Amino acid sequence: MADTSDKTYEFFERYAGALLARDEKAIAGMYAVPSLILFPGRSIPVSDAHQTEEFFAASWSQYDGVDAVDKQIAVMGEAPGSVWADVTWSYNGKPRERFCYQLIEGTDGYQIAVLTPMA
Repeated sequence: MADTSDKTYEFFERYAGALLARDEKAIAGMYAVPSLILFPGRSIPVSDAHQTEEFFAASWSQYDGVDAVDKQIAVMGEAPGSVWADVTWSYNGKPRERFCYQLIEGTDGYQIAVLTPMA
């Protein structure tokens, strides 16, 4: 049985692959329903996988020219059925995005339950 760090790394490997493939349907399957996106001053409840698909389908242009991504993953904490991971995404040689992901156990492995941008 894989430990939490291994399972977390494997999840983000799949997530990165779906991002690079621009596969919004695969990414939507990696978000729990319901889930919550927390931006400063704004909370977005996700009640349907189609919301996630539409968001990513409309966002691909911000990744034009990106065909590889590096990630630095730090498991911040865990509880039964849940893990918090701090992930810094780098592309074109520079850190570009950093998020805290709360992952929960889904039927096919981890899914994102809460996403919060980090400074």
